[in-house]
Amino acid sequence: MCARDMKHRPAPRAATQRGLSIVELMVGIVVSMLVGLAATTSAVMFTASQRQGFGVGGASVNAGTVLTAIKGDAALAGLGYFAESRPLCASLNLSNEAVVVSDGAAMAPLQATTDGDSDILSLLYASVVESGTNVSVGAPSDTTSVQLRSLLPAAVGQVVVMAPGPEEAVGLCTVRSVTAVTPAAGTTPLTLSFGNTGTHNKAAFASTPTYAKYSRVSLLNNVQWNRYRVSGGNLVLERPVNGAATSVLVRNVIAFRVQYGISAAANTTTLDNWVNATGAYAAITPANIDFIRAARIAVLVRSPQREKVDNAGNCVATETAPQVFGTTPTAFTGPSTDWKCFRYRTSTVIVPLRNFVM
Repeated sequence: MCARDMKHRPAPRAATQRGLSIVELMVGIVVSMLVGLAATTSAVMFTASQRQGFGVGGASVNAGTVLTAIKGDAALAGLGYFAESRPLCASLNLSNEAVVVSDGAAMAPLQATTDGDSDILSLLYASVVESGTNVSVGAPSDTTSVQLRSLLPAAVGQVVVMAPGPEEAVGLCTVRSVTAVTPAAGTTPLTLSFGNTGTHNKAAFASTPTYAKYSRVSLLNNVQWNRYRVSGGNLVLERPVNGAATSVLVRNVIAFRVQYGISAAANTTTLDNWVNATGAYAAITPANIDFIRAARIAVLVRSPQREKVDNAGNCVATETAPQVFGTTPTAFTGPSTDWKCFRYRTSTVIVPLRNFVM
């Protein structure tokens, strides 16, 4: 090839570099926005669903845990307040420092009281296993001191309860704090003194009984009095001996109910029926306490978070009103159907009342 031919040959075209057009860029942005929006919506829905699940599960677990604790508490009811298979007390004198807590008021080791959709559960028991036995009084006592006919391992600062003897009618008991112990020696009996410096010795009662010979004394060590009730939608714990302070145990409570498991005959170990704390069992008395064998306790809680409505705008989280022991709480019986927007859980425990039976 000659030089002239090489000179006149056209140079090869440079490769053309072509970018995105404005239309393509806009389409890409719109697609990215739609994908991001879909992902965000899915994340929000997943987070809401997860939060609802945690709320329902947390409420259920919390209610179950608290009921387990109440079950252990109720199982101790009556410890220290029974002797020879009979209750020691029908009423109680109890003070804390200078404050009268119970001035001869009727008492039962376990008592449920109806309060609207919920019940109030009161439990009274001793804090030491030695309270399962009691000793006889050797001489009449005016509750400032007492002589005992056998050993009672009481120490200064501990608490005892004085009660009528087995030959007397079940009556008024008095709680006292031990301020001095005189050991038995020869013909001198063991003597417990209840000076006015004791925690439960300072207040005066409307009636202070004299306990006759052969009355009974039980060692309580400490007075355990717990009360469970619903206040402002929360299940709370109160300790009447320590004042009016309360502790919140479970929130969003719709109902807290208690039933007694009873026997058809007194002084037997069978359980034949469950009854509410109404009618013949509105109050536990010496006449009906011998029929009680167990307690059944339930708490109905609501999830803390409202759930979404369906496409028609209706609440469908719960469509059938929950019941507790066959009764529908009033929260589900009014004209409002807002309750259908929430989920509910019912937890139940059964407590054998061994101190009552044995």
